[in-house]
Amino acid sequence: MNTTADPVMDKLAPCTAFKGHQRIASGPLPQVALAARRAQQEPTPDPVLIYNDATGRLVDVDLRGTDTDITARLSPPALQTDESHADPALATAGVLARGRGRPKLGVVSREVTLLPRHWDWLSQQPGGASVTLRKMVDQARHADAGVTQQRQQQEAAYRFISSMAGDMPGFEEAARALFAQDQTQFVHHAAAWPQDVRDHAAQMAFGVQTS
Repeated sequence: MNTTADPVMDKLAPCTAFKGHQRIASGPLPQVALAARRAQQEPTPDPVLIYNDATGRLVDVDLRGTDTDITARLSPPALQTDESHADPALATAGVLARGRGRPKLGVVSREVTLLPRHWDWLSQQPGGASVTLRKMVDQARHADAGVTQQRQQQEAAYRFISSMAGDMPGFEEAARALFAQDQTQFVHHAAAWPQDVRDHAAQMAFGVQTS
């Protein structure tokens, strides 16, 4: 369906489908995929494209089979969240497998590469390296004050408009306004674009509708 796929696609991430320049559905990927398949079956030549709203990238979706098949492929696996309903033997085994003591609290283990002097400094901090690194990340996120999120929104919106409006009037000017965080000029230069494309781009970049 789409040739340029989002390399990391969260199946719960919000997505939007377009048929040509008309927005046909927004929401979780399984829901949007079903709407896309119905649109594909309509006797019009316009391509149907699905975008990841968080990244602005196209999403490659397998639309073969029944609605149930598509939903099953695209839905995230069910998670067992309440062990009180599980088999007691399995629950006990789970505790033994995890080990006793404090829960992991969602901690993810990944490799961190540092110089020896960095490890030496971390080892001397209260709580050790892991606690110190988590505190430093939280402080950096607080100091960031949304700058990273804003940049990610701009980049996602730019990918989207490059795909949908790259050959339309005012694209270059709209792109400059986008990265300048100038909503008024963006709307002005995108005025000639199809309404659904313009509205979705503005929503991605600025969190607003243009009409």
